[in-house]
Amino acid sequence: MPSTEKMQSETSVNSLLPFLQWLDPRLESAIATIEQNSTEEKHDQTTELIAPEGSRLAQLQQHFDLSDFDLQLLAIAIAPELDRRYDRLYAYLQEDNRAKRPTVDLALNLTGASAIEKLERRAHFATTAPLIQHNLLHLVGSISKPTLLAHELHPDEQVIRFLLGQPGLDRSLLSSCQLLTPDDPLDQLPIDEDLKQSCTKLVLDYWQQEKPLRLYFQGSDRHLHRQFISAIAQSLQVPLLVANCSLLNDELPDLIPRLFREAWFQQAILYFENLDALKTELHSSLEHSLKHSCGITCLSPTQAWQTTIEGFTIPFAPLTFHQRRTIWKTQLEQANITLDEADLNVLGDRFRLTPQQIVAAIRTVVHTIEWQPTPATITPLRDRIFAAARTHSSQALETLARKIEPYYDWADLVLPEDQEQQLRELCNQAQFHYQVYETWGFNQKFSQGKGLSALFSGPPGTGKTMAAEVIAQTLQLDLYKIDLSQVVSKYIGETEKNLDRIFTAAANSNAILLFDEADSLFGKRSETQNAHDRYANLEVSYLLQQIEQYEGLAILTTNLRSNLDEAFIRRLRCIIDFSHPDFYQRYQIWQHIWTDKTPLHPEVDLKYLAQRFEVTGATIRNSALAAAFLAASDGGVVTNEHLIHAIHREYQKMGKLLS
Repeated sequence: MPSTEKMQSETSVNSLLPFLQWLDPRLESAIATIEQNSTEEKHDQTTELIAPEGSRLAQLQQHFDLSDFDLQLLAIAIAPELDRRYDRLYAYLQEDNRAKRPTVDLALNLTGASAIEKLERRAHFATTAPLIQHNLLHLVGSISKPTLLAHELHPDEQVIRFLLGQPGLDRSLLSSCQLLTPDDPLDQLPIDEDLKQSCTKLVLDYWQQEKPLRLYFQGSDRHLHRQFISAIAQSLQVPLLVANCSLLNDELPDLIPRLFREAWFQQAILYFENLDALKTELHSSLEHSLKHSCGITCLSPTQAWQTTIEGFTIPFAPLTFHQRRTIWKTQLEQANITLDEADLNVLGDRFRLTPQQIVAAIRTVVHTIEWQPTPATITPLRDRIFAAARTHSSQALETLARKIEPYYDWADLVLPEDQEQQLRELCNQAQFHYQVYETWGFNQKFSQGKGLSALFSGPPGTGKTMAAEVIAQTLQLDLYKIDLSQVVSKYIGETEKNLDRIFTAAANSNAILLFDEADSLFGKRSETQNAHDRYANLEVSYLLQQIEQYEGLAILTTNLRSNLDEAFIRRLRCIIDFSHPDFYQRYQIWQHIWTDKTPLHPEVDLKYLAQRFEVTGATIRNSALAAAFLAASDGGVVTNEHLIHAIHREYQKMGKLLS
């Protein structure tokens, strides 16, 4: 007979020693019966299977409501996992060298059940029985042996690991989960102190009372969510089990229940991150497990998650200006980078980054300092910090809009004095946003509509897009161009969905949004004679609502302002009209379009060109570029003939005759 093995830890001994102490006498009796050719097995009834108080075995029995007979079945099934000699004993008792795992029939015989008791105990193998329902024990049958009595008993690997006290995660969860020992300090997190204290106390109370608790985190900074629950777990001195929903698969039918069971086995807080990525087919399983969970579970969706399971919603407000500025200053000082107070204010106000993004941005700056080849090529430190901040803003807009790299500055923009002044005022509103709203308290007077919106109207080629580039260059923000003519859909409700995707992606992008072809959506409202008319008006209102809520700068462009409804125009903060340039402006554009390296013939008469051809700035730029290519293939010097020929081509493009 196999001797009882000495367990490696006190916990394992307390949990599994009763199994073997109960099983070994019964196996001896069964073997003796076979060797004596007796038809009646004699079982030693002096040893009962009693789980020691406080042991893992007792915890398992209490948590899953297992009967004494259920424990006996577990003892019989788990023995081969503890000692391979039980394989040989089971094969001998079942008269089959291949039958190394106990069958239902052998288990019933070893427990000394009478014929009537055997019939009654079949209920312990039903799908609703605790062992089977919770997948603690698996019934494995075959086509050749379809009866219940012939099914083999296989203990679940997760249960074996728990009873043995083995460290680490269940093998089925390794690809999608992490078991962490938290070390995040709660006091250093940029979270409201009242929220820290109330949430920590709530979790502590429920943990000590062993009551189930569900927390739903709201907010876009998932990294902060994880840091927060990790800090709470650290304060409780318990591990954190993190399940990445984007990596969960449905290969195991009991994957989600397995997660909850693992959290209980590990005495850990269970945290679901990237909840929006959870497969639809796993939603019902998550709902069911949440309903019956007994521990602390946290869920972190980026959007509102609909559930019928009661819990506490924990809102995470975006970082304030002061919090962002403090993080910038602290992290820059740790990197031995000095930045003046004014630039720190700009970083804290203009870039609404998360703590993780700020740290990543500063790390990028440090790396660029390390690999800059020569002092002559070094970019100013301030510009590098701003560039890193833009790089680590959300890049979700890349797939929904076209990013424009701004190259123009104020010297390239030729406009009437009033229009240029309007553009500078628009930049000032973005630059001094914090001072007016926060320091001077105007945020208390304006609960909504604090977003900055502008309408650029005018014919094509008059500088609307260039002006947006100049603003982006001045503010050192990314510029994304959205063609509204491509966003508007003929299908009811699709336009709003398209706009919602854009603004959801833009929420953390810290970018300037340039909506081109606004008149495709903002046409004059007609009487609502049918459903499409009503929805067209709703689409416009929805766009304006999103623009007003957007905390960055949103610019709309249109070629025909007369097509826009005045009721919509009144909701915009700033309207700038771009007209055809006059002679003096055209002459300025002709002068500024050339570089110092361009070989211009001395006889080129730019004043004549400005006076003779009343064209837009875009036409002038196209003509200058085309003339440069003509000159490159014809002597290498730009002449009047090259310019006239290039302008002639531009007129042909516009369908006009050039006399």
